[in-house]
Amino acid sequence: MHFHTQKSSPVPSHFDAINRMRIVKIIDAKTENCTVKTFTFVDKLCEKAEPGQFVMVWIPGVDEIPISLSGITSDGLTSITVNEVGEASRALNQKEKGGSIGVRGPFGNGFVPAGGNVMIVGGGTGLGPMMPLTEKLVKVADKITLMSGVKSLDNLLFLDRITKILSDVDSETVFTTEDGSYGIEGLVTEQVEQKLMNERFDMIYTCGPEQMMYRTFLLAERYNVPIQASLERIMRCGIGLCGSCAIGKIRVCKDGPVLNSEQLRGIKEEFGKFQLDLTGKKIKL
Repeated sequence: MHFHTQKSSPVPSHFDAINRMRIVKIIDAKTENCTVKTFTFVDKLCEKAEPGQFVMVWIPGVDEIPISLSGITSDGLTSITVNEVGEASRALNQKEKGGSIGVRGPFGNGFVPAGGNVMIVGGGTGLGPMMPLTEKLVKVADKITLMSGVKSLDNLLFLDRITKILSDVDSETVFTTEDGSYGIEGLVTEQVEQKLMNERFDMIYTCGPEQMMYRTFLLAERYNVPIQASLERIMRCGIGLCGSCAIGKIRVCKDGPVLNSEQLRGIKEEFGKFQLDLTGKKIKL
């Protein structure tokens, strides 16, 4: 019997390449604080990522989880910053230099850098994707106000990196801790409100706990400032098929994770209030 063999396509589409799992070696594992580590690896596809995009990270034998990129360089050096919150992130944070993980991506829509007077509001490890964004903003913005809120001194992130990135530009930093152990005592959104009352901003960028982002969104609306917020949801596929990350009509993996003011207005009944659990049931945040 004679079979005709069909020639396979010589070059896979760009999406096929992005969505294919690559096993990468961890070339650096840096402990940031008591529950957070930053892992660095080399990946050619990630060097073209936009700040705010994410990768699906596979921890062999455990799970695959979405993590925003906290470091993007033109020579392929890529970083993710991971907080221990569940089984997968705990297993990932036990890995060391020389270990391996799987990555798919980068996926989703990232931040759009804006000129003028911009504000960055990060909560906890939400500051991660803001680092490559800030590196881009220093080239186009007139002034950058970076605000970071954490529970206590032990949870602070990227202090040296922030100082280095902002060293040569017109900038201001505001750090808050809920217990007053560093910077200003209280919530970062209280300082956001103070700033907006006294200064005109052209754009607000935010990433962190969703209630914090929701309060920042309401303040942005009140003071008529456009906002870009990076949302976090349970994600299974990462490419808009499974619906596990849906919020209203938006699929966070495909339409986000960075959403603009108009998109956020369309989901404000759920934004900051609900998300889907592992079974697809709506739960309160």
